[in-house]
Amino acid sequence: MFGMRLWTALGELKHLSGTPSSTAVPVGSRRITLLRSGRRYRGITRLITPWDIGELTQPFVFLCHSELAPGAKTVVGVQPGIGTLTLVLSGVLEFEEAPGNKGMVVAGGFVWTAPGEVVWHAGGAADEPLRTLQLWIELTRKPARLTAESQCVAPHEVQNDRSVRVVLGQIGRARSHIGDAPPDLNYFHVRLKDGQRWRYAAPDGHSVTWLAVDRGGLRLEEDGRVLREQVALFERSRGVIDVQAEGESSFVLGSARQDFNAVIPSGRRRGLIR
Repeated sequence: MFGMRLWTALGELKHLSGTPSSTAVPVGSRRITLLRSGRRYRGITRLITPWDIGELTQPFVFLCHSELAPGAKTVVGVQPGIGTLTLVLSGVLEFEEAPGNKGMVVAGGFVWTAPGEVVWHAGGAADEPLRTLQLWIELTRKPARLTAESQCVAPHEVQNDRSVRVVLGQIGRARSHIGDAPPDLNYFHVRLKDGQRWRYAAPDGHSVTWLAVDRGGLRLEEDGRVLREQVALFERSRGVIDVQAEGESSFVLGSARQDFNAVIPSGRRRGLIR
């Protein structure tokens, strides 16, 4: 059943892959072409994976929600050509890179890491778990070395446009502090109160748009609901995404340009996750 749905979504993306006209903007909302729940294993819920829907969401190839108990430690290894964006939802993230560089990110902040190996520690208060959303992005420029290089952004440094916290890219006058991230790409953390609405019109050329819910739920007028730990992929059109929060809600949204013909077959992506 899932395979049929994924194949249908893939076909729709091919059909809609043409460049939209700047003069013929369709009225109405962008429809969801694929809605799926994350797959949980222990403290990790995988929402996007390279061997699953990562072909459809490229250059966003991996997204997971993770939770570590205070004091826990894990090693995060990323291969060449991939950058990682770790958004801290609660707790404190302490990390150490291979060269010995150390850093710390508190809730509301995030860290951008170029390819390399990083050791994570769940620090902070003894009764507060570390909750994160980690996103992997294919880099347009391949780094010449594998040494991890991280850039931390504190909560007060994150620019906002009302309910939107800009992690990568730009919306309105709010911009990301990450200067070496891939171009033509947006990644936002949106927090809404119960009943609050938010609309998003992707920039021209952003053919890939998806969102994933961390807390609460979202209602879309024509497509029903997107619940906690679900990811929704939208059609390739120039319509508007219009959501309304059900309860206090938190979600991330990504949009970017995608060259459909450049999508790497799933068999070649399996080596990205260790």
